[in-house]
Amino acid sequence: MGLFAEIVVKLFNLVSPRQCVMCGCRLAAGENVICTACNFDLPRTGYSANPYDNEMARLFWWRIHIERAAALFFYRAHSDSSKIIYSLKYLGHPEVGEQMGRMVAEEFMPDGFFNGIDAILPIPLARKRQLSRGYNQSMEIARGVSEITHLPIIKNAVKRKSFSASQTHLNRWQRNDNVKDVFILKNNKPLEGKHILIIDDVVTTGATIISCANELKKGGAEKFSVLSLGFTK
Repeated sequence: MGLFAEIVVKLFNLVSPRQCVMCGCRLAAGENVICTACNFDLPRTGYSANPYDNEMARLFWWRIHIERAAALFFYRAHSDSSKIIYSLKYLGHPEVGEQMGRMVAEEFMPDGFFNGIDAILPIPLARKRQLSRGYNQSMEIARGVSEITHLPIIKNAVKRKSFSASQTHLNRWQRNDNVKDVFILKNNKPLEGKHILIIDDVVTTGATIISCANELKKGGAEKFSVLSLGFTK
């Protein structure tokens, strides 16, 4: 950051102080999105240490082959950590996704989580939902991950062909039906023979991931891994 830009940022923070999305306290210099105390208290899964056999990875057993699966933290509605996802999806803060993407990449890299992965594919949103939100939260997370790992982001390989209902209040079976056949392949060239890292904001039943991966397989993708910020136990 140049000297002028740094001065502008500091002046802006004096006028409109940056706040932790979890506790609301003022962020100190060097802190981003969440403060040091909330970062310390974040209910981390630790799944990147064993991405082959954990509660999230087991969601996909006997349904679709996934190489690795891990989330940064356990997600529970109305918890302090859920405010990260709420701020990202509903309060118009795409920068939360990018910063958290950088954080998860930095934490997972020492465990070798990204080894052998060829490219990143964020779960696409339906056009209507993306227009109303102004961005795709999974894409913002992917940008942060890409910045740290230097893995390319695949865009426009698949699209969401319908505006499915929100998954928030659906049970396991309703979630499966809600996203069944919801994705359609658009461009198979960036997929052929690749190990694709699918990124979503929160994984609950794995239904969205499975639906997307099944469509990517039609385009020649050979391997899949999954990364999310939150995982609902």
